[in-house]
Amino acid sequence: MPLYKRNFIEFMVKSHVLKFGDFTLKSGRQSPFFMNAGAYVTGQQLHQLGLYYAEAIKDNFGLDFDVVFGPAYKGIPLAVVTAIGLQELYGKEVKYCCNRKEAKDHGADAGNLLGASLADGDRVVMVEDVTTSGKSIDETYPILKAAADVEVKGLVVSLNRMEVGKGGAVTAQQEITERYGFPVASIVTMAEVKDYLTGREVAGEVVIDEGTAAQLDDYYAQWGVK
Repeated sequence: MPLYKRNFIEFMVKSHVLKFGDFTLKSGRQSPFFMNAGAYVTGQQLHQLGLYYAEAIKDNFGLDFDVVFGPAYKGIPLAVVTAIGLQELYGKEVKYCCNRKEAKDHGADAGNLLGASLADGDRVVMVEDVTTSGKSIDETYPILKAAADVEVKGLVVSLNRMEVGKGGAVTAQQEITERYGFPVASIVTMAEVKDYLTGREVAGEVVIDEGTAAQLDDYYAQWGVK
């Protein structure tokens, strides 16, 4: 596993973004883990997060693109810090763009996008925190294509939960690829998280002990892709 992935896993735990316990998801599923990207609240955390996204984008899609797009709302800061991270790590200048939940009807930047304007031929990488149902992509992909004839090179999320999507046959990330034709990558997968954290101390505590590992196995026996 690349060093940036190992560091990112520990970063999520230390930032209290990735937690283990008993959680009820929006889907109603009872999950032994939960990821909340809204817990990144400091300048240092956001700066570091952008660097991890930049590394994952380069690792999966290279640097031959023009725009980082983040779906509202959580994707807005992600797009900004990722653009900064790409410039800092690789000297790669990209534009950032996001959508508005409600279109602005006045001023020079009226419309349903903020940040850079999109142009025909722009190559776009999308960034999200985590994809569970693909709902935000269903909402924002048509907005992107309506704004200009752009090419979406791919989507990067923090964590691939590796659960079945709405159709029940493949993961939510695979459903997006099947629906829209672009690849979806993640900084880390839950398989990588479990492998790395089982029996390992982070900040003085074992994050995934034998009991938690068994809970994860049971969860994926029910909700993982068969």
